[in-house]
Amino acid sequence: MTGRRRLGLVAAAASLLAAAPLSAIFETWTWLLQCILTVGLVAGAAVLTRTLRFPTWAQAAGMVLVLLLTLTWIFPSHEELLGLIPTPATFNHFGELFSEAGNDTRAYGVPVPNRDGLLFIAALGIGAVAIVVDMLTVVARRPALAGLPMLAIYSVPVAVYIDSVPVIPFIVASIGYLWLLVADNVDRVRRFGRRFTGDGRDVDVWEPSPLAAAGRRLAVIGVAAAVVLPLIVPGLNTGLLNQLTQVGTGGGGTGGGPGNGRIDLSATLSGFLNTTETIPYVKVTTDETDPFYLRFGVADALNKDGFKARTPTGRPISNGLTSPQDNPKTDGGEYQRYHADVEITNDFTQSLAPIYSSTVTMDGLDGSWAYDQSSQVIFSNRTNVRGKKYSFDYVRAKYTPDELRQAEQLPSDDPNIVQFTTVPADPTVETLVQKLVKNKDTPYDKVMALYKYFSKENGFKYSLTAAGPNGDVSAIDAFLKDKSGYCQQYAASLAWMAREAGIPARVAFGFTKGDTRDGKAYVLTNRNAHAWTEVYLDGFGWIPFDATPAASVAGSSRSAWAPDTDQVETPSASSSATAAPGAASSANASTAPGAGKDVDAGGSVTGDAATGSGFSTTAVLVTALIALLIALLLVPALRRVLVRKRRHEATVPTVAAASAGPAPPGSLDVVVTTEAVQAREDAHAAWDELVDTMLDYRVQVDPTETPRHTAQRLIHEADLQNSSAAEAAVLLGTAEERARYARQPMRGAALTTALAQVRKGIAATSTRRTRLTAVLLPPSVMLRWRLAIGEASTTGMTGISRLRDVLIRFSPRRLLANRAR
Repeated sequence: MTGRRRLGLVAAAASLLAAAPLSAIFETWTWLLQCILTVGLVAGAAVLTRTLRFPTWAQAAGMVLVLLLTLTWIFPSHEELLGLIPTPATFNHFGELFSEAGNDTRAYGVPVPNRDGLLFIAALGIGAVAIVVDMLTVVARRPALAGLPMLAIYSVPVAVYIDSVPVIPFIVASIGYLWLLVADNVDRVRRFGRRFTGDGRDVDVWEPSPLAAAGRRLAVIGVAAAVVLPLIVPGLNTGLLNQLTQVGTGGGGTGGGPGNGRIDLSATLSGFLNTTETIPYVKVTTDETDPFYLRFGVADALNKDGFKARTPTGRPISNGLTSPQDNPKTDGGEYQRYHADVEITNDFTQSLAPIYSSTVTMDGLDGSWAYDQSSQVIFSNRTNVRGKKYSFDYVRAKYTPDELRQAEQLPSDDPNIVQFTTVPADPTVETLVQKLVKNKDTPYDKVMALYKYFSKENGFKYSLTAAGPNGDVSAIDAFLKDKSGYCQQYAASLAWMAREAGIPARVAFGFTKGDTRDGKAYVLTNRNAHAWTEVYLDGFGWIPFDATPAASVAGSSRSAWAPDTDQVETPSASSSATAAPGAASSANASTAPGAGKDVDAGGSVTGDAATGSGFSTTAVLVTALIALLIALLLVPALRRVLVRKRRHEATVPTVAAASAGPAPPGSLDVVVTTEAVQAREDAHAAWDELVDTMLDYRVQVDPTETPRHTAQRLIHEADLQNSSAAEAAVLLGTAEERARYARQPMRGAALTTALAQVRKGIAATSTRRTRLTAVLLPPSVMLRWRLAIGEASTTGMTGISRLRDVLIRFSPRRLLANRAR
């Protein structure tokens, strides 16, 4: 196989590896199988066109044609010619898939199910990237530029994934890119030709290049830094490093569970309510005696499955929060301005900032946060609210039922009617709504008729195990029939029915007041997550209605215009928590069936107890990664300690005897053993340890020198004159010299003690940096590992070369060549 065709296959494989980050978006692996098929056929087309020596434009056209045929085969419109040739209906079908993909991106959160539109976009995108990478690598010979389309693939999960983007897919994609660069450089080297020996034989031995080795080391260090730094460096909360760990639009991805600190605006809240673990999320202090719910998100896109959250859009909060549309047009109502301070824990990672309704000023959040005027939420596309502290002023409006009855029906062309009254066709809901709102004249009376329907008198009850859709029965039909559910079912059903009655409505998400206080602050946990309905009344704006049974929700609040339909009188849940004035009932933690109940059987807790009840999975993961990194860094030091211990054990004399002769003046005492062979091995082990010590402390080692000359040079360069370390160095040199050249080696010398004295003497004259390097990253160990890797690489390449030579013997080309003769 020629270099260009081989490089084209590597480019295809690198494109598939670059698609690994998409695993964070899809629920199953169907997308991967389709992408493998698509890229494989495109790569086959590239190999075929290059084998037939087509021009460059024909190669590109062939790959594009095969991509089109593959997409037609995988996503058919069933009107193709011969089942494969696309027709105009095929392209219309592709356009429908594009539109479906756009709707799915707004309706679903990651990970998304196997929707044809999204799978089509994935296969088309990866196939197009494979073509671009192939052309840049094989034709333009610019493999480095191929990293741009690969990076475009990675930008998809970074842009849409609310939680931390997994690190492993990023590493897989990086390996594909590095493989592409290495393959291109190897191909460039091979184009120089083959080397020959003096007798004309070709040589195919891999020899390491210092420049290539430096490039590989820089690449590995760069990838490792990109992966490790965002995990261990605190305070990096913007830019690309933050996108590797935590990003989000606040739009509605999957929550996944109470442990991830993010509440899904589209899916169930029951996981946050029925868990046995209580996780503090928010601590809020306000000068309002009876605050309403702290809200942070809105779901206003309705389909047959329920309400979904759209991606918020708006202006930076530095431009202000209020506008004429935010202020009520009526003269009725009572308005009071209040101030609130919010402190978010590290366990709450939503990209939406919890605030009270009608917030007018904001302080404490930077320019990455913006205000969505339509949904009245504070959001960020670059960071989340974890660990933030901020304050704001808000206006609380209180209305009487008579004042709200002044609101008139909005005209049919009003933007709120157009956007917030569309509902899927459901005969059951239509019939029920028409029955309930019959003879009701004002929008407020219609809403109250729907609101009062969700009462105990009509059979409704609170339960965290709500009935879901079954067969042709929709989710709302199942709830209205079973009449059992939690806050999300009540809020979504009331909003759906209000829309059916022609009144704009949506679902709001946030926290109740809860039943836990820390002084004047409300401590809100995952059990206080709540959903309620907001209805738009002309002249008054968005008015909240909470149809969930009040007695079952800790910290539930009711208003004069929407009282508790069950009229349940319950005592206060905490002596430090005040009852809501004007509310028909307040929540009691002891009566709530699991939701919002305190771990310690209700009542107030201190701030330490509240914050200590949570468990930070992220902190544990980061701690584990840091510990793993430290352990990996200590591997060379541990290896050096083990080698030194083994050598010391080899140099410890086992039998004491008399001296072999007069010792040199100033030398250490000599203890004699009985075995000459063991004495030589001891001397060699001690000398090897001395040489490694010299390498560790940056003392030059010359293998051509005699041991005696090396010892004298060590004394001079390490400044060991007139010390016991100098005597020890002389002893070690003499022992090695006699072990090499003398008939009788030096026996029983205290070599271990001598090594310790030399090491201590060299360390005393070395710099602090040299000493730290000798302990943590011993050069002797690193050099030995580098040599071992080089030897293993050479052995491997030699084996591959021999295998290739064996395979060449059975190549059909040789048969064709012999026949040509």
